[in-house]
Amino acid sequence: MKHADLQLHRHAPAHGGILGELYLNGKFLCYTLERVGVAIPADVYQVLLNLSPKFRKLMPLLVSEHVPASWGVRMHCGTKPADSDACVLVGLAKLPTGAKIYKSVEAFEQLMHQLLGFDTISLTIR
Repeated sequence: MKHADLQLHRHAPAHGGILGELYLNGKFLCYTLERVGVAIPADVYQVLLNLSPKFRKLMPLLVSEHVPASWGVRMHCGTKPADSDACVLVGLAKLPTGAKIYKSVEAFEQLMHQLLGFDTISLTIR
């Protein structure tokens, strides 16, 4: 079985957001953005690829002991903290200062293309 090991390295909160970098099996994949105050806790998550009822497409669902699947916490497109309600937003570019990411659709497509090749996926958030 092929396993994907995602690592999210968070930076200190600023401007209402938490920027980070996402790595897949040790290689940089994209930037991330979460909203301060609703970001999920640092933990190890199982990542399930399933159909999102809200977005009506296949998306990563994050599940842990503290974050049940029923919460619907996903990785998806977005460019600013307000685009997230506990979800992890992805993007290929970011501002040097501030809490904003860009090329989110491209990052999400790249993420999904990579993840579809694995049988199991975990995400460690630090």
